[in-house]
Amino acid sequence: MSIEKRYSTMSKHELNQEIAALKEKARKAEQLGIVNEFAVLERKAIMAQAYLLDSKQYKPGTVYAILGDPGSYFKIDYLNGVFAWGYRLRGEKQLEALPISMLELSGEDHQQG
Repeated sequence: MSIEKRYSTMSKHELNQEIAALKEKARKAEQLGIVNEFAVLERKAIMAQAYLLDSKQYKPGTVYAILGDPGSYFKIDYLNGVFAWGYRLRGEKQLEALPISMLELSGEDHQQG
């Protein structure tokens, strides 16, 4: 049995290999109709992708589109590692954390203030 490494300790190469493996496993789970396993593997891949990004590119007070959820936006209050803490716009205004890989970086990020 192999010991799993934390994403935070992996090199970029290791992270890319892990993401590819997770996506392949997720694809197979989806084909087999194993919805729960597909969702878990997809979420793990999103987490691994967060460690490939530069969290300094994400700014508190800025609103970002949420990838994979058209029309949904998230305003960052603060960052902690690869997690953006804040609120979904038009949501229940409940503080939550999203991996930064779920937030769309673009030149058109909306500034709210």
